Amino acid sequence: MRSTHLRSFAAFVAIGAFVFAALLGINAAPQADKTTADWPLFRGNALQTGVADSTLPDKLEVLWTFKAMDSVEAAAAIADGAAYVGSLDEHLYALKLKSGEKIWDYKAGPIAAPPSVRGGFVYVGDSDGAFHCVDAAAGKKKWSYETGGEIRSGANFSGDSVLFGSSDEHLYCLEKDGKLAWKFEVSGGPVLGTPVVVDGRTFAAGCDSTLHVIDVASGKEKDKLDLGGQVAASAAVVADRLYVGTMTNQVLGIDWKKPALDWTFEPEDRAQPFYSSAAVTDKLVIVGSRDRLVHALDRKTGKEEWNFPTNGKVDSSPVVVGGRVYFGSADGKLYVLDAAKGTLIQKIDLHGPISASPAVAGEKLIIGTEKGMVYCLGAKK
Repeated sequence: MRSTHLRSFAAFVAIGAFVFAALLGINAAPQADKTTADWPLFRGNALQTGVADSTLPDKLEVLWTFKAMDSVEAAAAIADGAAYVGSLDEHLYALKLKSGEKIWDYKAGPIAAPPSVRGGFVYVGDSDGAFHCVDAAAGKKKWSYETGGEIRSGANFSGDSVLFGSSDEHLYCLEKDGKLAWKFEVSGGPVLGTPVVVDGRTFAAGCDSTLHVIDVASGKEKDKLDLGGQVAASAAVVADRLYVGTMTNQVLGIDWKKPALDWTFEPEDRAQPFYSSAAVTDKLVIVGSRDRLVHALDRKTGKEEWNFPTNGKVDSSPVVVGGRVYFGSADGKLYVLDAAKGTLIQKIDLHGPISASPAVAGEKLIIGTEKGMVYCLGAKK
């Protein structure tokens, strides 16, 4: 009953708002090892592009499974040989990436938010409104902060500050010790996505269908843009462009510097909302929809290059590894597609609806199902 209630609540509040998710660094990070790169944030990297630095084998096989006591609905975080997974069973789990053996579990409220890992700590919010900072090695609480609503947003970082959204209609910025730096009210709806920081700005929107541009240092609004619809997904950022799907059945390409709308895509047939967050390559924006399709759009024009049908809604956010796309569907299948053509390469039955997004590191893919199963897929040695 708890799981069903939370999913129903989430579907209701998702009409409210979002926070765009990514962190844009001034200096480029060192090149990661392609086989061992971590996945510390929702969508894998600071820009939330959903593109992995690790590799995956040509054919995926199930290497291990872990059973939680309730639904797993958000992406895992992977760092330093461990996978961190939240569940509606009120626990955050740390699992050995190699074997799936449980390292520790941490008691919180029901967790439907993706964990984030930074500096030896795991950050995650729960559906009771608490945001937790947990020691990654020991699984012990460092601090927690109480908000007034369910947290489905992941965390991102700006310097020593931690940013996340809550369903109490606020975007929060906390100092590294868990004390409030500021909070920004998004009137009329919850803040569900993972926050973005670009050139000292962060972005949030509510049921007013307006993009609010906020100064990270002060928490004050600097600019705004009419989006023409409410948004529940997180965005991907590449250079000066931002990409996100809406609750009004559209995908938007936005120049975030102006801010101004570049292009709009809306499916011609049986259009449905986009809860899935987009993966962005050098040429494509790839995103799932509740129309049961995954759509691949030209990054510059928004023109559809291909779409792929499943037998269930696609709230799972696609991940691109090499030339392939990986995502789950409510039909219980994990799909692997050719990214250029949209053709099927592999389909794996995971025996339960999938709303969680994949996480990829160390030549392994981690994904959970609404039946509480966590799967690790890769190549058997």
